[in-house]
Amino acid sequence: MPIDLYYMEASAPCRSVMMTAKMVGAELNLKKTDVMAGDNMKPEYLKMNPQHNIPTIDDNGFYLNESRAICAYLVNAYGKDDTLYPKDAKVRALVDQRLYFDMGVFYHRFGLVYYPIMFSGATKLDEKALKDFNEALDFLETFLGQNKYAAGDHLTIADIALVASASTFVATNKTVFDKHPKIQAWLEMCKSEITDYEETNNQGAEAFGQWAQSALAKLESE
Repeated sequence: MPIDLYYMEASAPCRSVMMTAKMVGAELNLKKTDVMAGDNMKPEYLKMNPQHNIPTIDDNGFYLNESRAICAYLVNAYGKDDTLYPKDAKVRALVDQRLYFDMGVFYHRFGLVYYPIMFSGATKLDEKALKDFNEALDFLETFLGQNKYAAGDHLTIADIALVASASTFVATNKTVFDKHPKIQAWLEMCKSEITDYEETNNQGAEAFGQWAQSALAKLESE
């Protein structure tokens, strides 16, 4: 049976799950969940996920939220091998570190810059948040100077999660990585390796970018 995925296409975390599922051959039954309209606050959704965030999966009665945990689960449950989430303790620890970096620093700091404009009515960019965000970009540039990929010598779910984030950044600001050539090269390399990249990620990233740019355009016109 296919796995139900409750998602929004514009959401980077949701797209990381879609990319991972495609890479391991797990079939998804996509269920659009409009959090702006409150779909995630309905009783049947809260029963699956009391945190009421997206993405959430229902794998034949097994419910799981938090995208990076879902990606790891998909590889463990459906992957033909452990390439995307290696079992070697040291390699897996490095993948985990990059996943936590994506969640707690890389994407988080992006949100601190742009979410107040998009969702909270802020009238200007926070300079401190922007400085911290640029520092996060520098961190990834440094990581990619140590390894060809985010966590070693081949594509893993760490790359997939970070690609979902990075592509969202580019869709929001086309010049975001102009000072980060290693990130630019890595992103293009990953795009070429991720199955059905346009469908599973790029369309949603562009949708987010249009949303963000619309909010920023209003800011600039004030």
